Amino acid sequence: MDRATGILTVFFEEPFWVGIFEHTEAGMLSVSKVTFGAEPKDYEIYDFILKEYDHLKFSPAVAANAEKVRRNPKRIQREVHKQVENTGLGTKAQQALKLQQEQMKTQRRAISRERSEAEKQRRFELKQQKKKEKHRGR
Repeated sequence: MDRATGILTVFFEEPFWVGIFEHTEAGMLSVSKVTFGAEPKDYEIYDFILKEYDHLKFSPAVAANAEKVRRNPKRIQREVHKQVENTGLGTKAQQALKLQQEQMKTQRRAISRERSEAEKQRRFELKQQKKKEKHRGR
């Protein structure tokens, strides 16, 4: 029994978002490339697949390594979530803002830590000074 599989990979290729459709059937692989422009939303990709998939021009078929390994769908979903978490969602500007926010957060924590350490040191020295004054009998 021959199986037909289709895979869509969407990635950012300067300056546009690009989708690669891979169609494997009877051990033969054919590919089609689509340029989306701005970052496509999930519903836009779904709509594109429903309406435009039939009109795609696929490359001539080449022999493909048939993957017979069945993978657990939950494991695949976890891997996808990890990839999305690592790369992050949103535009380049949103990712830059998020990076800036993280840097400011670490700076704020470092400054706060220095202040608390300085305050602890000041209180310790004040306590030591009081001990000395009491010991001298003043």
